[in-house]
Amino acid sequence: MAHFETSPRLAARIAGALYLISGEAFSFAENSVRGKLVVFGDAAATAHNILAHQAQYRLAFVAELLPLYIIVTIILYYLLKPVSPRVSLSAAIFSIVGCTVSTFTALLHFAPLIFLKEASSSTAFSTDQLQSLALLFLKLGTQASNIMMAFFGFYCILIGYLIFRSSFLPRIIGAFLVIAGLSYLFNYFAAFLALPVADYSFRYIALPAGILGEGSLILWLLLMGVNNKRWREQAGAAARS
Repeated sequence: MAHFETSPRLAARIAGALYLISGEAFSFAENSVRGKLVVFGDAAATAHNILAHQAQYRLAFVAELLPLYIIVTIILYYLLKPVSPRVSLSAAIFSIVGCTVSTFTALLHFAPLIFLKEASSSTAFSTDQLQSLALLFLKLGTQASNIMMAFFGFYCILIGYLIFRSSFLPRIIGAFLVIAGLSYLFNYFAAFLALPVADYSFRYIALPAGILGEGSLILWLLLMGVNNKRWREQAGAAARS
């Protein structure tokens, strides 16, 4: 990261670009593929859809495994470290754990294709049983996604706090990120505690807050980056303290 010291703005723009690509990859897998193929109340229909679109389903798995967000995490850790090294490191740990859970989630999402391809040759399980097992793993994947979002919720809260305290990024973005992080945590608890709002918390609370918080950060990083002079001033002050 030493070469980024000559231009923190460049580092910020790289992070913004990778953040955007990572978000689009996740949206493709979750919404454009599984959102159209999976019918949670119908195992047979889900099995038919997955088997009929195997290439697309495999591509979604690859998109989920792209390690781009880990690079984003490292760059943001570097950029926000002058504000508070300890908080920035804590945020990075939450993000990396979330990425690890995301990898496990991707495996749960891919398992149904393996089960369904075995349906024609398996003697231990009937086709109906394998279809039900495939749907069960997809439901487990949904729960794992909620756990992943909890870790990213803490991550957003911490980097939001750091941005709010920084002198080189707009405070309003930090506030938006804290709101996004809190909404992710609310969605997590609503899902696992089976609260009455659980079915609506992601669509009407977490998703809009996430678009506002993470979306504003991505746009600012891409278009504006960070203020090089102010970043160096804050980094210098942190080094002297």
